[in-house]
Amino acid sequence: MDIELAKCECCGLKEDCTQDYITDVKSKFDGKWLCGLCSEAVRDEVSRGKSSLPFGMEEAVKAHMSFCRKFKSNPAVRVADGMRQMLRRRSGDLSSSSPSSSNSSSSKKYSRSTTTSLY
Repeated sequence: MDIELAKCECCGLKEDCTQDYITDVKSKFDGKWLCGLCSEAVRDEVSRGKSSLPFGMEEAVKAHMSFCRKFKSNPAVRVADGMRQMLRRRSGDLSSSSPSSSNSSSSKKYSRSTTTSLY
């Protein structure tokens, strides 16, 4: 098994992967290799699009790539922010994007400790 370094075409995160895995991922995302976090974000976008207008894989990949280009920063910070957003979505806590839920007790469910430092 040959291991290759693959770079996500959305966020730029690099991962060591087998050629078979790289080929499999590219076949699912319009010929582009996406890291695990970006692929989850794209799949989420496709599934959310089914409720309103159909949002195909190609459109979801393009939308996510555009989103990543807007927020170029340290990949570790982006991964942490993406994980935080996914946890909020899955737990039902959308307080950061929904002003009506700011009064609820769940708005403090996820917070950064005062001792946490990014650098």
